[in-house]
Amino acid sequence: MQTSIRTFLAVACSLLLSTVALADERPNIVVIMVDDLGFSDLGCFGGEINTPNIDALANGGLRFTSFYNCARCCPTRAALLTGLYPHQVGLMRNGNSLTRNGVTIAEALGAAGYQTAMSGKWHLSRTQALPDHQQQLDWLNHQSQPNRTFSPVESYPINRGFQRHFGPIWGVVDYFDPFSLVEGETPIEDVPDDFYMTDAITQKSVDYIREMSEKDAPFFLYVAHTAPHWPLHAKPEDIAKYEKTYRDGWHKLRDARYERQVKMGLIDPQTFPKPELQGEGDDWEALDEPTREHMSQLMSVHAAMVDCVDQGVGRIVDTLKETGRLDNTLILVLADNGASPERYLNPGFDRPNETREGKPIQYRGLFTPGSETTWGYIGSYWASAGNTPFRYWKAQSFEGGAHTPMIAHWPSGLKTKPGSTTDQSGHVIDILPTCLELAGAQYPQTFEEHQITPVEGLSFSPILQGNQRDGHPALFFEHEGGKAMIADGWKLVQPRQNGQWELYHLAKDRTETNNLAAAEPQRLAEMKRTWQAWFNRVKP
Repeated sequence: MQTSIRTFLAVACSLLLSTVALADERPNIVVIMVDDLGFSDLGCFGGEINTPNIDALANGGLRFTSFYNCARCCPTRAALLTGLYPHQVGLMRNGNSLTRNGVTIAEALGAAGYQTAMSGKWHLSRTQALPDHQQQLDWLNHQSQPNRTFSPVESYPINRGFQRHFGPIWGVVDYFDPFSLVEGETPIEDVPDDFYMTDAITQKSVDYIREMSEKDAPFFLYVAHTAPHWPLHAKPEDIAKYEKTYRDGWHKLRDARYERQVKMGLIDPQTFPKPELQGEGDDWEALDEPTREHMSQLMSVHAAMVDCVDQGVGRIVDTLKETGRLDNTLILVLADNGASPERYLNPGFDRPNETREGKPIQYRGLFTPGSETTWGYIGSYWASAGNTPFRYWKAQSFEGGAHTPMIAHWPSGLKTKPGSTTDQSGHVIDILPTCLELAGAQYPQTFEEHQITPVEGLSFSPILQGNQRDGHPALFFEHEGGKAMIADGWKLVQPRQNGQWELYHLAKDRTETNNLAAAEPQRLAEMKRTWQAWFNRVKP
């Protein structure tokens, strides 16, 4: 009898050790989200900005040239983390909390034995201003602390599956002294004099990797940068690199990026005709010299912010090497939407009017951008050039708003040729099912007594294996009046500003230059009906 028990225990122990060994072979996953990045900002997608570390990931990995987001910060983050359309989890509009009918990647992987951590911007908790405008400004300025939390604490990342979190809860920050910064549930009241948000996100990511690498269990790390989202704040040494880069204006930038993309083989001019640059207000030739200098400086700071993100990616990769984790780590780099045309010229809601010490912040005029006492934006023309070769920008459902560069790097798991590209389409809703498949984890029907909505995304693991996958029959978009649908090589799209449906044959016109709505009335009507049926299904 005792021999039988010992035999049983030995077999059971062997099985347990075997299971652990298998679990240890599961990949680590690092998702790096960049905020308001232009499609062509990165060097590996045609940009002139110095991004050698991200470019190295592309050269050793796979670039996706037809990957989509939801065209705006909150919706994209909600869709990425849950595998659902944002409408299904409370983020049809910005400023709401992620609902409990979706499970986050962190929750699902945590339940499967993964370590989970997040460094950076959350922006998936309800953001509500104080009723009094001056009280709100005092709060934003760090000059008073009302008796309330930044957002409902139960909606913070630390309570949505992340075992560790450092970063801002709201979506906009002063990079040198951020509002709504927390560690777990605890507000961080003061930061060092040399604090810079991008570097802090990187440092915490490095710390988390080192901590989690001390254990055998694999990890999921979500690095959610605030850069290069406005305000345009950067370190002087980074700005100096681009002091003269943009003095020839946005048309020259668009032309140079487009030519590089063609030479790199990223685009074919036959199917990617170069559209006219778009913008609001005076074009480059109509500006006087001081205004041109100011505008070029704005873009220089944007470039410096992207450059700093890349430096941080280099530190993250180096740490993965040092800890022996790089080989079996899937790294994804992508953006939440296209470059932003936004220009809010008055303080309020999430925009302070003074620094903590009471120095006024300048929103208007020909100031030198980059410091904490300025609040700059690149504006629509630079945003249009930043999204080369596409039209439009953030918040629009045109390609320039909802089309993200994406890079996958995984030395031991990626089966595609290093440096290759794929034109197979994907969407941020595909990231959760991909992570779960690679981790051998199940998508739950219930989680913590909440019914979970069936996942909408599809794993793109077959693409990583060098295979063709059965993709989405259709992809859908909607945000504040910007609407779209992609199916069978066609795209239905409605601009936010005029409500007129447009139709493009993406298979032949990837840059949406030839509106075929009048020539294809039946197709237009059918796609409108399909889009409406989807919207009726997912809207709250």
